[in-house]
Amino acid sequence: MKPKYKRVLLKLSGESLAGNETHGIDFDTVLKICEPIKKCADMGVQIAIVVGGGNFWRGRSSGKMDRTRADHMGMLATTINALGVADALEQLGMQVRVQTAIAMQQIAEPYIRNRAVRHLEKGRVVVFGCGTGNPFFSTDTAAALRAAEIDADIIMKATMVDGVYDCDPKKNPNAVKYDSLSFMEVLNKNLQVMDSTAASLCKDNNIPILVFSINEPENIVKAVCGEPIGTIVEEDSL
Repeated sequence: MKPKYKRVLLKLSGESLAGNETHGIDFDTVLKICEPIKKCADMGVQIAIVVGGGNFWRGRSSGKMDRTRADHMGMLATTINALGVADALEQLGMQVRVQTAIAMQQIAEPYIRNRAVRHLEKGRVVVFGCGTGNPFFSTDTAAALRAAEIDADIIMKATMVDGVYDCDPKKNPNAVKYDSLSFMEVLNKNLQVMDSTAASLCKDNNIPILVFSINEPENIVKAVCGEPIGTIVEEDSL
C-alpha cells in the first residue's frame, strides 16, 4: 500500500486507550493501536498525535468545581496518556518525543512548533499533551491548532464509532452515516464531529478531517492510504 498523506495529525480519544475497561489505560490495547502507527511511519508518513484525557478525567462533568481548575486537571490526564502512548511506540522500536503545552521539563519537552516539525522531518513521532495549554478549549481544538501549526495534510480522528451520523447510532438504529460532509454542514447541522471551535479552525485553514473507528486499529493504515473508510469532512464535499 502507498500512503496518500505525507504528514498527518492523529487524534486519539482517552477512551480508546482504556480498551474494555471504563477507566485508565489498558496497555495491551495501546500497543494494538500503536502497531499500525508504526506501519504508517515505516511507509514514510510523518505522524503527530494529540491525545484526550477522558479515560481519567472530564472537566465538563466535574459539577461545581471551578472550570479552569477542572480543565487543568484534564490537561494532566492527557499527559498521562501521552506518556503511555510514547512508551508503547518506543517498545515497538520507534523514536518518540512527547511535547506538552504546559512545561513539565522533567518528563517531556515543552511544545515548540519548530522543534516538533524538526522531529517529524527526522522520522520521529511527536505526541502532544496538555491540549492547547488553556482552559475552555477541548483536545479536538488542540488537534486542529497543532495540525495547522505543523502544516498537517489531514486530521485523522479515531473514535469509538465508524464515522459521522445524523444522530446517535447507539440510540437510534436507523441513524444514517455520512460518507462526506462540508464544514458548513457540520456547523449548521451541529453534527458531533468536533466542537464548533475546532471545526471552524479546520475550515479556516482548509484542513480536512477524517472520522473513523479505532475499534479496528488497522483502520489507521487504511486511512493513511486513502481507502474509503469513515466520514471525510472537507471544504468541497460532494
